[in-house]
Amino acid sequence: MTGTDEPILQVRDLTIEFAAEQGRLPVLHGLDYALPKGRVLGVVGESGSGKTVHALSLLRLLPPTAHICRGEICYKGKNLALLKEKELRKIRGHKISMIFQDPSASLNPVLTIGEQLTETLLAHRKLSKEAARSKAARLLEKVGISEPEKRLKEYPFQFSGGMCQRVMIAMALALEPDILIADEPTTALDVTVQAQILQLIKQLQQESGMSAIFITHNLAVVAGVADEVLVLYAGRCMEQAPAARLFADPQHPYTQGLLHSLAPVEKKVDRLPVIAGHPPVPGEPEGGCPFAPRCPFAFEKCRQACPPLFELGGGRRVRCWLQEGKK
Repeated sequence: MTGTDEPILQVRDLTIEFAAEQGRLPVLHGLDYALPKGRVLGVVGESGSGKTVHALSLLRLLPPTAHICRGEICYKGKNLALLKEKELRKIRGHKISMIFQDPSASLNPVLTIGEQLTETLLAHRKLSKEAARSKAARLLEKVGISEPEKRLKEYPFQFSGGMCQRVMIAMALALEPDILIADEPTTALDVTVQAQILQLIKQLQQESGMSAIFITHNLAVVAGVADEVLVLYAGRCMEQAPAARLFADPQHPYTQGLLHSLAPVEKKVDRLPVIAGHPPVPGEPEGGCPFAPRCPFAFEKCRQACPPLFELGGGRRVRCWLQEGKK
C-alpha cells in the first residue's frame, strides 16, 4: 500500500534536554519531519545519536529527568507534548504502539504470554476474557507462532529470542495502531531471525496500511524496509532523503561513513572501514558542526558554525557546509 501526502505524524523543532549535576544537557536539537500515512521512516545513527530518546518522546515515555523544552509532536492535529496523561493513554499503545529493543526484558517473566497479551486487549477494548484470549491466539498465529492456544499458557523463558520478538510484535499490533514504532527490533537476534522479523514487520505494515518508524544503528537493516531515511548524529538530523536516493548517492560525510562501514556481500574483507574518532558527549562545548572532528572533508567554517539543513530538492535535506549553494 502506498502512502498519501497527508502526514499522520508531524514533528516540529523537537528539542529535548536532560537534567544533570552540571545543568541541563541537550540531547535532541530541533528535530523536524513528517510521516505520511502508510509510509515507513527509517531513523539511523550510532549509539547515543538520539534515536531512542526521540522514539520515547513520541509517547511521552521519557524518564523524569528529561524535558521537552521546545517543539511539537502532532498526531492527527493533536500535540502529544501538551496532552494530559488521561488523554495520552487513549493514544499510547492504541493509536501509536511501540516494539522495544530487548523483547526478553520487555516481557514479564512471571506472567504467561496469554496474560500479557490479553491485558492490552482488556485495557482498551470492551471484550470478555474469552474473546480477548481468542483474539490473542489469532495474533500469535498471525505473527507466525504455531500452536497459539498452547503457547498462550507458556512463559517468556519458554520462548526463543526470535519468538519473544514475535510476541512483542503481536502485542504492538493487538489494537490495530495507526503508527508502529520499532526500536532496534532485531537487536541480539541472529542474521536469519533478523531477516524473518524484518520481513514480518514489513508484511504486516503493508497489509494493515499503518505508518511505521523503524529505528536502528544499521543502515543495511532499513534498506529493504524504509521509504525514507533520517540520519541522526549527536541529536541532530544530518541527512534526510528517500531511501533509494540516500543509498544510491549519500551526500553527508557521516552517511557515507556509515555506508562504507557495512560488510560487502560480494567479497570477503579482513577489516571493515570505520569512522575515526568518537561521537561528542552531551554537554561538551559546541561551536561548529558536531561531526567536524571526525569528518575527512572538514574545513575552517565547519569548526566555527553548525550548518543549517540545506534543501536539495526531491525530498533531500543535508546538514553540511559542502552543500551550501547547491540545489
